[in-house]
Amino acid sequence: MTAKSGKKAAAKAENISETPPRATSKKPAPKSVSTAADRKAVKASVTEKVAAQSVGVAQAAPKAKAAPKAQAATKKPARKTVAKADKPGADGQNPFRATMRRSRAPEPATLVIFGVTGDLSRRKLLPAVFGLWQDGLLGSAFNIVGVGRQEMTDEEFKDYAIAALQESKETDTIQPGSLEKFRELLYYEFGEFGGDEVYNLVGKELDRAEAAHGGRKNALFYLSTPPSLFEPISNGLGRLGLCDQSEGWRRLVIEKPFGRDLASARELNAAIHESWDESQVYRIDHYLGKETVQNLMAIRFGNAIFEPLWNRGYVDHVQITASEDLGLEGRAGYYEEAGIVRDMLQNHLMQLFALTAMEAPAAFDADAIRDEKTKVLRAVKPIPRDRVDSVAVRGQYGAGSEDGQKVPGYRQEPGVKDESRTATYVAVKLEIDNWRWQGVPFFLRTGKRLPKKVTEIAVVFKRAPLGIFPGGLERNVLAFRIQPDEGVSLKFSSKSPGQEMELREVVMDFRYDAFGAQLESPYSRLLLDALIGDATLFPREDEVDHAWQIVSGILEAWNTAPDGDGDAPDFPNYAAGTWGPEEADELIGVDRRWRRL
Repeated sequence: MTAKSGKKAAAKAENISETPPRATSKKPAPKSVSTAADRKAVKASVTEKVAAQSVGVAQAAPKAKAAPKAQAATKKPARKTVAKADKPGADGQNPFRATMRRSRAPEPATLVIFGVTGDLSRRKLLPAVFGLWQDGLLGSAFNIVGVGRQEMTDEEFKDYAIAALQESKETDTIQPGSLEKFRELLYYEFGEFGGDEVYNLVGKELDRAEAAHGGRKNALFYLSTPPSLFEPISNGLGRLGLCDQSEGWRRLVIEKPFGRDLASARELNAAIHESWDESQVYRIDHYLGKETVQNLMAIRFGNAIFEPLWNRGYVDHVQITASEDLGLEGRAGYYEEAGIVRDMLQNHLMQLFALTAMEAPAAFDADAIRDEKTKVLRAVKPIPRDRVDSVAVRGQYGAGSEDGQKVPGYRQEPGVKDESRTATYVAVKLEIDNWRWQGVPFFLRTGKRLPKKVTEIAVVFKRAPLGIFPGGLERNVLAFRIQPDEGVSLKFSSKSPGQEMELREVVMDFRYDAFGAQLESPYSRLLLDALIGDATLFPREDEVDHAWQIVSGILEAWNTAPDGDGDAPDFPNYAAGTWGPEEADELIGVDRRWRRL
């Protein structure tokens, strides 16, 4: 074997734990073998080559340390070795979407976005729709009607939308000529959402789309507006008969937050159901569109090795973290009203919690999965006001530093009251009264101005029952990284090289970039699901209701605690750039600790 092949084999041996080897050979296919003798000769040749490669790896691996250049090369991520033409996105196409193009193409439809000139639409929705359309997932008979209160012509809206696509970091690689063709799909209507005129105009747009492309008047109405407009828009569409499905399907997508508390959420549901059937309503939570959140179900229910361990017999506790390193970013008006519980805990974290703790569904469909999530939320031990102090901690950040730069405290942010009592951090302990999880605490935490932006679900297992090795044993951890560095890791103990029996923690890590394709935008996935009519990743009415029931006691206790109350914390109680108030460490217990991410 040559030195060159030995180095290649060493690199392969080094990289085998990082990502699976990928076929990169571009040699032409071998000629057909016509005779039995020829086939026998080819088989012997292939066997000999495979054996040589196996021997080469085993022999060359020890020499890797003596070859600095080869060793340095092996430390690079495997995706760096892929030819430029093979890199995901090099040709503007996402290879994962090829299957979606064949099996997930929706019927011709019109997407109507209310609040189209808002920040969410500009940064997320328009780029997501453009990516789906450019990849051929929406077909040619597709239109977008933007609706807003700002007076604007069709041409002005087209300019606005194209500029948004060019500026957004969320936009896929733009293919030559794509923007000009996409521009032709855009239309705009404006008016006040409390009257009927704007809905009449929307109805005419649906008629025009049907005349231009033929087929049924399918329409997806997306409410990218402040929550106060959800009910007026829903009612307005209902008054004008735009929810009627006799001429095509009609669906309503509603952004979070869905209500301010349990009572307002129920009132909003009742108002929507005056015109819309529950099967037409899609309450969107973009966390559920993340690839790694969906992978949680795949790991749990697609692999037999995890289910026997996923219970009170082996799991010590579960930690779910969603931390943000940013402050308000100009959203003081919204955040002063919402706070961290409404903004993150009631929706995003509750959905991650339900997916982690749910039982296996009878089938992988919308009703079966949402049934199991609802069962978990219903089984959570209630948190009345008198239990809040023992199971929940709140915080508000003060001045501190992020990445070496000084940053202001929450009360110094523009638009925030000088003595604001709004919480920017919450940690809560949830307990589930069912056979699987009895006695296993789930710790959820989220906050702003923490050291880094990260979302993770960590299943922390119990220690081995008998510590026969010196130095004690750490707990095994199965961690799902939702963002960033999406992937899954398993931490366990292994013997450290040497004469002594010393154990150390090691991590077996899988990263999503091993697939060699960029991950889908959550909004791309959810928009396509809504257009197809797949409600699996959209919370149902009863899910939302039970999630509000869980946090209602917390909101009531914290909103009614007067300033100076002995139970109320002295805000601010954690510095920006730290992992929250000290009380959160007390909440998790003396024999446990929060993961430092």
